[in-house]
This record gives sequence, C-alpha cells and structure tokens, in this order.
Amino acid sequence: MSQLSNANHPWNIVVVVSDTLRTAYLGAYGNEWIQTPNLDRFAQQSTRFTNAHPECLPTIPTRRTLHSGRRAFPFRDYRPVPWDNVYIPGWQPLSPDEGTIAEALVRQGYHTGFFADVPHYFVPGMNFTRGFRQWEFIRGQAEDRYRAIAHADPARIAGYHGREDPIRAHLVNVQPDQPEETWPTARTFRSAIEFVQQNRNNRPFYLYVDSFTPHETWEAPLHYYELYGSREEREPVWLNIPYGTIDQTPEVEARLPSVRANYAGLVTMVDTWFGKLIDTIDTLGLKEHTLVVFLSDHGTNFGENPDRVIGKPADYMYPGTMDIPMMLRHPEGEGAGRGCDEFVYTLDVPATVIAASGVEPLGEIEGQSLLPLAEGNDGFQSREYLTCRYGNSVWYKDRQNWFFGSVDFQNSRLFDLEADATCQRNIAPQAPDRITLAQERILADAGSPLQLYTRKETTDALGRPEFAER
Repeated sequence: MSQLSNANHPWNIVVVVSDTLRTAYLGAYGNEWIQTPNLDRFAQQSTRFTNAHPECLPTIPTRRTLHSGRRAFPFRDYRPVPWDNVYIPGWQPLSPDEGTIAEALVRQGYHTGFFADVPHYFVPGMNFTRGFRQWEFIRGQAEDRYRAIAHADPARIAGYHGREDPIRAHLVNVQPDQPEETWPTARTFRSAIEFVQQNRNNRPFYLYVDSFTPHETWEAPLHYYELYGSREEREPVWLNIPYGTIDQTPEVEARLPSVRANYAGLVTMVDTWFGKLIDTIDTLGLKEHTLVVFLSDHGTNFGENPDRVIGKPADYMYPGTMDIPMMLRHPEGEGAGRGCDEFVYTLDVPATVIAASGVEPLGEIEGQSLLPLAEGNDGFQSREYLTCRYGNSVWYKDRQNWFFGSVDFQNSRLFDLEADATCQRNIAPQAPDRITLAQERILADAGSPLQLYTRKETTDALGRPEFAER
C-alpha cells in the first residue's frame, strides 16, 4: 500500500545528509575494510541506489536543491553574500521568491525540524531555516566562527600540519581531546533523536538532519582512528589536504594513509550516530510510519584516479567526487535489500518527500519521486543521462560515457564506462563525437550557453568579491 492510498495517516519523513561521504567507503557499496554496520543494516532494509549523483556542487548549491526541489544548475545570476568564506558560482542563498519543501509541509499539517552542524547554512542571509518550526545550528565544526582561536593551546598546534589559524579553529571548536559525545557530529544526531522522542505522537513530522562529518577537518576521535591507522603514524595530523593533484603537492603522499584513517574513522562515527537515530525511530514503534532517506552531497578523492587528484577540485569530477550513496527505507518494507541502477539525482529526494507526504508543493518540483522504484510500480521515467555543474566545470554521464570539462568545454576528459567503469583511461582525443553529444545535452539542460565566472580583485560596497561573466 502506498502513501497516496493512505492519506488519512501520513507518514513521518526523515532525510539525513552526510557531507563528503564517499560511496566507496561504505560496506553497503562494497567496501570491505571500513566498519559501517548500522548503514549496512539500514541498506538491507532499504532500496539502495547505485547510480546516484548530485545535480550540482558543492555544499550550498546542493542544499539549495534539497531544500527547494528545484535545480540549482546551471547557476544563473550568481550573487555572492557578504561575510561568507566561500565564493564560487551557485553558492548563494535560497531565493526569497521561491517556496521550500518545509514550507509546503508545515502549511499542510506537518511538524518540521532541521538540525545541522554545517556552518555554511547559517552565514547571515543564507535563508535555509524557512518552514521549520524547530531548528538548531549545532555549533563547533572547525569552519564555524564560534570560539576564540587566540585561546588555542600553543603546545597542541605542533601536532598538526597546515596553516595555523584553521588548526587553532579546530582545536577550540571541535575540542578533539574531549569525549565523543561532545563533538558536533554526536550533538547533531542527539538533537535529532530528541526531536523524534518529543514529537513521537506529534504526527506527521518532517525531520531534516545534515551532518558536516566526514567533511574536513579530518581528525577522528582516537578510538575510531585506531580502527584504521596506528597511533605512531598519526601525527602530524593533516586536517585538510590541498585540492589538486599529488604531483602538485608531493609531500601529501606519505601522509595519505593517516589522512584516510582519520576520514574512515569519521565515516564510522557517522555510522554510529546514524544508527542511534534509526534505533530510536524503531524502538519508539515509528518504523512502519516513517520514510527515511540517507544520502550524501558528494565525495572526495585520495589519488585513486589517472590524474592522482586529491580532495574535490571542481576541475576533476571523478567518481570519488561524483558518486554518492543514496538509500530509501520504505515504511512498509517495500524494496528492502534491493539495488536499483536507475539514474537518480539529489534532486529526486525533495520530489520523494513531496510525493510521500501528499501535500501540494509551493512551486515546481523538478525531480522525480523515488517511491515507484522502491515499490516496484510504474511512475519513474528512466533518464538517458545526467548533468551537473561545479564552479566553472560541468559533468555528464550516460550509460556509456563519463565526461567532465570546463563550461567552455576545454580540458575535457572522457571515459568509456562499458570498458572502464572506474574511469582510469581518458579517451577524449579519440572520441570527439561523444564529447559533442555530452556538450549538446549539457547545453540543452542549461537552456542556453553557460556563463563563465571569473573572480576579479575588486569587491563591492558590502565587501563581496566581484565576478566578470562571459
């Protein structure tokens, strides 16, 4: 029985986002060395999507999509906000002229909650709390302008590599010497758990949880790190790695085992606290009344690609960045343990929320509901291809081709997915016809030529960087 035939008893809906979580670092997607028992168990209860990708990148553009239900691609009319620390095309507030998913739900009877430790959400003017009757910014991720970095213990700075100010911010904000329960990740999920406990009889509710972990900074609690790395090789801790290629920063290569161990430890930390949230839902008897979606916005790279790229630079949209986990647990158990290889987007999550709730959206919803894929019903229209924009770069995928390049289609990479599923051999010079197809479809999705934004040295009266467009 689907939600649409059960309109008198609407489902609760829970969406959990984990920032920078690599698909390849989850047991449910084939990883054999990272411990993710709760997400693996959740996958057995869910439909697991194996061709899930972002429709835009990075953090804030993707959140615009998730909160509005509309494509942020192709980043028209980019206008930076003052007092941010990221200036990149598409990184801008939710439009005040467009309704949000939460606003649609709350107007039609849902109780809504939003809990996140993602600092970028809460830069003045970002506008992401609209529609939530309960919301909380969990303070303390390293990029958060929170505690005084001058107060950092100078003796501890030597245990880290990199610029001093970010190290100081990490030390005073995250306070990595404190118990796990005090870390922002734990407090984010604990706030979400409290929301469920307090609203268990306040049906229906919509809960949106956004964990910044395992995004940088990459230091895991020691007991998680030691699952994957030795204490003797842990320091100096690289909280961040420079985005680019290993050849550009060769000294990072020797530190990658320690970096990966910290990253893996943070993945297991997310798994632990996500498991506590799911256990709360199930223990309170809400499982059969609650739709749960788990996903990431993008991944990251540790050099396992032909350019030896590390981090997630916009110029290199390899699977490490572009493959995302996405799992949907249906209240009635539909699709449990099933893998689905349809092309799906982050854009489809808000469409699923609207479909599951049965409410009228405030404006156009541009994705497709994932419910037919979980329920084995008609209603999902298979896509021939997907497109994405990240900064001044674009990406395209169909069943045969994986393409990325600049918005003016220079510096192109193309991979044949039928012969090279992990994108190790660039065939762009030998396949101009395939690049032409990718270009045509990217521009068709964009509706017109793509704007190239070039940052100028000047700022406006509010201190925002200015950009030239062409």
